[in-house]
Amino acid sequence: MLATIANIISIMKTINKNIRHLRLLKGISQEVFAEEFGITRAKIGSYEEDRATPTIEFLIKLSDYFKIPIDILIKNDLTKAKDTSFIEVGNKRVLFPITVDENNEDLIEIVPTKATAGYLAGYDDPEYIEQLDRIKLPFLPSGKHRAFPIKGDSMLPMKDGSYVVGKFIDNVYDIADGKTYVLLTLNQGMVYKRVYNRIKENGMLLLVSDNQAYHPYEVHISEVLELWEFTCSINTQEYSKEELKISSILSMFNSLGVELKALKKI
Repeated sequence: MLATIANIISIMKTINKNIRHLRLLKGISQEVFAEEFGITRAKIGSYEEDRATPTIEFLIKLSDYFKIPIDILIKNDLTKAKDTSFIEVGNKRVLFPITVDENNEDLIEIVPTKATAGYLAGYDDPEYIEQLDRIKLPFLPSGKHRAFPIKGDSMLPMKDGSYVVGKFIDNVYDIADGKTYVLLTLNQGMVYKRVYNRIKENGMLLLVSDNQAYHPYEVHISEVLELWEFTCSINTQEYSKEELKISSILSMFNSLGVELKALKKI
């Protein structure tokens, strides 16, 4: 019972801290904030100073106002989050902080192969993301990055078991034709493909495998939950001598429809 009471008190303190922090991120006074919610400035003050517990009705309005799910408001300490730490997911924003190490250098989460099936269900859950392992890659450009495992041979020469490090793209309209992206989609789950922007034509994205044995297909932008632009890859397996022979490389690229005239002359 005591543990339960302590948990409730902790949750209440988190909510109250979050209310103040979100208001300050918005850059508005308690007076203006109170007017937005149809309550008194004194009531806002009592919430922020942990002298009163916010009502359910207020929390619902707060969730709608900031477009942040209620469970994130009550379970997560948002005081370390900046406005840019949130990303749009549908009509809601979810906490999406860039994590750093003790030297304030960016860390990237690694989605393990065994967890790819659960990523579709947990991608917007801070607790799920918090459990992912992290590594430091100091050469990455600015932005939010995450590493995703590659399965199969649809994107040769990327080997099965390799990892693609992608930079988060918050607007599908920023897709550049012919670049490769990791996409999280409602029906296909997580895929790594070369993408062509057909949004203006029919609201679709054309996904193409570099291995021509796989047929291109289209995905409507409404199905795209996350989009990560290729930054670099991490190969977890050594190439065999046979794979590194010029004849093998030529054969592989020919199967992808690529002509390497320079290599043919060697």
